[in-house]
Amino acid sequence: MAKIIPFKGLRPQQAIAAQVATLPYDVVNVEEARAIAKNPLNFYHVTRSEVDMPAGIDVHSAEVYQKAKENLDQMIADGILIQDKEPCYYIYELVMNGRSQTGLLCGSSIDDYNKGVIKKHEFTRPEKELDRINHIKTTRAQTGIVFLAYRDHADVQQIIAQWKKDHEATYNFVAEDGVGHKVWVMDDYAKVARITRLFNEEVPATYIADGHHRAASAAKVYEEMNGSDIAITGEEAFNYFITCIFPESELAILDYNRVAKDLNGLTSAAFLAALHEDFTVEKTGEAEPYRPSVPHEFGMYLEGQWYRLSAKPTAYTQDPIGILDVTILQNKVLSKILAIHDPRTDKGVDFVGGIRGLKELETRVNSGEMAVAFSCYPVSIQQLFDIADSGQVMPPKSTWFEPKTRDGLVVYTI
Repeated sequence: MAKIIPFKGLRPQQAIAAQVATLPYDVVNVEEARAIAKNPLNFYHVTRSEVDMPAGIDVHSAEVYQKAKENLDQMIADGILIQDKEPCYYIYELVMNGRSQTGLLCGSSIDDYNKGVIKKHEFTRPEKELDRINHIKTTRAQTGIVFLAYRDHADVQQIIAQWKKDHEATYNFVAEDGVGHKVWVMDDYAKVARITRLFNEEVPATYIADGHHRAASAAKVYEEMNGSDIAITGEEAFNYFITCIFPESELAILDYNRVAKDLNGLTSAAFLAALHEDFTVEKTGEAEPYRPSVPHEFGMYLEGQWYRLSAKPTAYTQDPIGILDVTILQNKVLSKILAIHDPRTDKGVDFVGGIRGLKELETRVNSGEMAVAFSCYPVSIQQLFDIADSGQVMPPKSTWFEPKTRDGLVVYTI
């Protein structure tokens, strides 16, 4: 069962929360972060502290992590961030395009992560883990929220809904991207204890939706601390990591699309002919980008023309991985025809999150940067659960979750 805990969150004063809050550190590049961090309150001064260092500095240098600690300490000293005196849960509602989802900010057990109670569906890269390991160790804080999902639980959701109804949100703002953010501080001991007990007794597993590297980094810090000479009780803050857990019925997964640099030496005609072995291929006859409406259907943009590709039954298997559309595309097009065998490392393919829209695919091809683009039907939350339950991993860049939680609204200190 899932072990979660309340914690003493480090968080901004109410009036400045919107100025502090930032998107996750890894969804912007350094130039974008520098532009945003012209606001001295912005939390990129902590999560992307290279914005305060000379251009060209190694973002993984010790100086950058030390600057993050200095900036975090300064925000505390200046009263920008204040720590709650008692352990709390934090209810976090996001609203995007009229659709809302509400999660519970809490500490999740790293022991659960190691034992598979917190289920994964992606591989991680050591260099990305090391970056956040050094950030956590230097700042003594987990600044990035891991996005978890759980199967709907009526009692948990009712408690959260009632708290939202009975209390004013502590934070309530619309960010520059149009996404609404509300946070409630749940500080009632009985309610906190009830939610803790429900998860511990009735929620068998949670699932990482977004944040595999952040979770893995927290687990590595936990391993290092447990291997030290200090006495460990198992209840120290580093035994947990900050998560926001959302019920499955409130989540939406966007498409994660692909663009390829070239046609592997084929002419367009030869490439189209090769596709016919595994797909029914037809021009859409429309000027607008083609968005697949059912599984096993793809849009393809080639030389200014949109096509609809429908996978033949022989193009996929019925196992949890084989049935995914991103698997079909990888196996039957990228690998088989374009010789892109490892999408994790091959520079011949790039990935375009659904939040950028399908026009982005046209732009990448029309500019000459890419030769062909593919739009995909999104993975379902049930498929994610099935794969994680089976112990398998999805192909890279399979899921794109929106909206994203903001860093800096609640920080977990260790």
